[in-house]
Amino acid sequence: MNKVGTIQSINIGKPSQVSLANDRKLFSGIQKQPVKEKVYLDTLGFKGDGVADPRHHGGEDKAVCVYCIDHFPFWEKELKRKLPIGIFGENLSVTGLNETKVHIGDIFRIGEAEVQCSQPRQPCHKLNKVFDLQAMACRVQTSGFSGYYLRVIKPGWVEPGAKIFLIEKGEKQISIEAANDLMHKNKSDVDGIQAILSVDALSDSWRQTFQNRLDKKAPVNEQLRLKGV
Repeated sequence: MNKVGTIQSINIGKPSQVSLANDRKLFSGIQKQPVKEKVYLDTLGFKGDGVADPRHHGGEDKAVCVYCIDHFPFWEKELKRKLPIGIFGENLSVTGLNETKVHIGDIFRIGEAEVQCSQPRQPCHKLNKVFDLQAMACRVQTSGFSGYYLRVIKPGWVEPGAKIFLIEKGEKQISIEAANDLMHKNKSDVDGIQAILSVDALSDSWRQTFQNRLDKKAPVNEQLRLKGV
């Protein structure tokens, strides 16, 4: 096993009323707080953690949200302020594992647990509210510094400071960066879509989105085939 990163912080929190600018409130689980002790990680996430919108967040495919804090200098320069750990709503704040180095299907050991990368984190409107910046979710998407999700394939205890070891590389080696490009930029890349759909570890939600895109293109592709193009 190769050591590929480090958990700098484990952040958990139950859904609550989050105080925003201008005395606004938001019921969300995005506000996570670092913990000092080891925490048990099960198939639905860390004990003591939760989501407010289970339709779009959480579940086995998105049990753990990860953000690489190697991006913090970029964001602090962009936003002209210091950022606290957990500001992106991540469960794991890590170093050494950004979106170019993590691939769909990669399996890692963190403490006693084993986890597998399932999809990029898709920025939502709640980031706009937490950062008090209407364009924040769009900026995160455009930058590619999205973070990513892990499913848990072996539960166990995890503690802050734990080393992250790569156990097995994902098939096709499609990086989080490449997956983000397919989702948000290269939407008509049929070959790329077919490649990512062939990765068994891809989350159900992203698989459905890519399959829908492919299905919409199928009539055009069939016409080209019949014309011998």
